[in-house]
Amino acid sequence: MIVAVGRLATALLLLLSVPAWGQQGEKPDPASSAFTDQVSVGYVLVPVIVRSLRGGYAMHLQQKDFQLKIDGRTVRIESFETRAEAPASVIFLQDLSGSMATGGHLAQSRAIVRYFLDHALPGDEFAIASFASGAQRIEVPFTPDLGALRTDIGRWQPYGVTALHDAVAWLPQISLAGRNPKRFAILVTDGVDNASTITPEQAREIVRAAQLPVYVLGLGSGDPYALLPGGQKTYRYADVLNLLAYETGGRYYPLSGAEDMQKALAAIADDLRHEYVLGFATGEGKARNREIEVDVGGRNRSVLFRHGYKGPPPNGVAGG
Repeated sequence: MIVAVGRLATALLLLLSVPAWGQQGEKPDPASSAFTDQVSVGYVLVPVIVRSLRGGYAMHLQQKDFQLKIDGRTVRIESFETRAEAPASVIFLQDLSGSMATGGHLAQSRAIVRYFLDHALPGDEFAIASFASGAQRIEVPFTPDLGALRTDIGRWQPYGVTALHDAVAWLPQISLAGRNPKRFAILVTDGVDNASTITPEQAREIVRAAQLPVYVLGLGSGDPYALLPGGQKTYRYADVLNLLAYETGGRYYPLSGAEDMQKALAAIADDLRHEYVLGFATGEGKARNREIEVDVGGRNRSVLFRHGYKGPPPNGVAGG
């Protein structure tokens, strides 16, 4: 049986506790309790994308085809959503720091946003946020008005230093204004960070706790697995970007040209539509980091999902 998750997502948005920063110029303090407070989740949604090894999407799966484990223990899936046409709330987080002024990065960034606006479905809404010179700002709050979004990206001008991790940690607060159960963030950056007040690990944990998949488009940021002859990483920032995407349930795409970009955008757009959403309630117990594992019946399939949440144990699991 397919259960709509709209009311569950609404409950999640009311119960989810996130740090209260996010105004322009405000930065999270790594020494503050914002990074140590327990997070009360209430209901956890796990977006899952299933592909065959040939790259096609596994369609028409049913709830019984999925097994969900938390910290190695199987839990009951309480809601199951499959609709490819369900609207999405998408945040574009745009790097507007000075390093984006070279290599045609700003033109690429505008093309990325336009692609998703051109492929919007009824009910979709988008928000644009940017970061530069140690400040973050919401350029356009969530809106279905594609014209307002197109106008905004035409005004972009790069300036200042880059506080990438501070901006990433701000994403959960922005996402709470989204009205759709499907919520995603698309980060466009060259990966440079020279001004953040928090670490990449702290930023990843905040976003992961907020159940927000982050797709990362790295402009010239490179392959995270490439090595120099001496064994050192070829690309300094690629690992950080790749880990952010992996741990939140998104994907990392290093872009080096127009062909890379078109393939990446098409893949992300497909992911936004061809997903299953599993849901379960949390109960009473200590709020801590918990590991998520999703198994799908059948062979020769790749499964993309978020790998953890911070909160109490699943309902019916004592202690924890």
